[in-house]
Amino acid sequence: MSDLQAIVKAYDVRGVAGDQLDEDAARALGAAFADVAAVPAGNASIVVGHDMRPSSPSLTAAFADGAAWRGVDVLHIGLCSTDGLYYASGSRGVPGAMFTASHNPAQYNGIKMCHAGARPVGRGTGLDDVQHLAQQYLDEGIPAAERQGSMTEADLLGAYAHHLRELVGLDGIRPLKVVVDAGNGMAGLTAGAVLGTEAGLPDLGLDLVPMYFELDGTFPNHEANPLDPANLIDLQTAVIAEQADIGLAFDGDADRCFVIDERGVAVSPSAVTALVGLRELEKESAAGRTGTVIHNLITSRAVPELVEAAGGRAVQTRVGHSFIKAQMAEENAVFGGEHSAHYYFRDFWFADTGMLAALHVLHALGSGTAALSDLSEIYTPYYGSGEINSRVSEPEQAIARVRDAFAEDIASGVVQVEEFDGVTFSHWDAAPRWWFNLRSSNTEPLLRLNVEAHDEDILAKITDGVLAVVREGQDEEETDD
Repeated sequence: MSDLQAIVKAYDVRGVAGDQLDEDAARALGAAFADVAAVPAGNASIVVGHDMRPSSPSLTAAFADGAAWRGVDVLHIGLCSTDGLYYASGSRGVPGAMFTASHNPAQYNGIKMCHAGARPVGRGTGLDDVQHLAQQYLDEGIPAAERQGSMTEADLLGAYAHHLRELVGLDGIRPLKVVVDAGNGMAGLTAGAVLGTEAGLPDLGLDLVPMYFELDGTFPNHEANPLDPANLIDLQTAVIAEQADIGLAFDGDADRCFVIDERGVAVSPSAVTALVGLRELEKESAAGRTGTVIHNLITSRAVPELVEAAGGRAVQTRVGHSFIKAQMAEENAVFGGEHSAHYYFRDFWFADTGMLAALHVLHALGSGTAALSDLSEIYTPYYGSGEINSRVSEPEQAIARVRDAFAEDIASGVVQVEEFDGVTFSHWDAAPRWWFNLRSSNTEPLLRLNVEAHDEDILAKITDGVLAVVREGQDEEETDD
């Protein structure tokens, strides 16, 4: 009997396919999802889709069977990206479930669920109820509804691609050579549809160079996790070899997008957040409205500074897409960005879509003559460490040691401390300008450090100094950069 406690996370389901997440568990979760997300809201149907992992089709079919057993009609859209599933949920006004383990290794699978209109299902927004009811169904069996739900299939890829092009058209931009690394994930399907002609849409005039577009959930070339710099090396090499204008890398379910400039250098997701945010603010301003941009805690300070300088509102949220989606809806924000390369749009039901962010970057690049490296420099005035993980036996004691190290400056008010999603230490109001955040992992004895400074030497000094305190007394093998 499956123990759902082990696989139901903060805002999705994820576990080893066939072991932790099997067809029985998927069927129970489908039935529970129908009862929690569809029936009480008056929805007679749900939409399901899946990625290219070998286990995805059978798990999706079991989930759909469970939902139909509870009397809910199921629209199966087959292979799709996660933002493709959000498009289906948003455009049709029905709850949805996407089978994917995103960037996790091949043996994993999972489920990302949403209420009608692509609103997130997470802890506190229905996932607890789904878990509880699904466990009951596993233990006691799934009761049949008076009427069995129907099963239908539909291909929405073309409609999804058309919708994104309607939001950001590329008509009139200069010719661009674009290398796309799909990592054998779902961007192998969606990139050709949105940026090319694979879905029957007009040619955008892009010189598209595909990398690893073959859908293969065993990931034979590299993991579909562009957050790890090692997985960007192939793309960086190809951009230089092809003398391309830009490179785009997507994760396994293609909801995150990383950008590489013409030199083969990764563009900070914070810079992309600023670039896209200012473009969306410009549209709001043209309509006579003051726009709001959401950014998470570890995004560069350049983001709120640039947003506010442009007359917009910048609102900070915790790290994690469930938090940023909720804040987006509460603030009616036009855009939101995370340093993990998730980008959220009000025009896309407040959901995240890496492909729409890519269209924004392509339009900004193609509308002028500047190289991407010059364009991104405008939005990258500071230096960042990226996220550095330290494996420590007692994270709270490590944070306490850092507090002690800065005790004198904290007492005098030179350094401000904010306890919001970890602990942030800031010396941003006077030179030398720097800040850093320490956050404990919820599942492992890890401390995650992010540092930003106005000067490269200061960045190195603060980073090295904080890491030395954090890792004090730890064995060398207990650290993980």
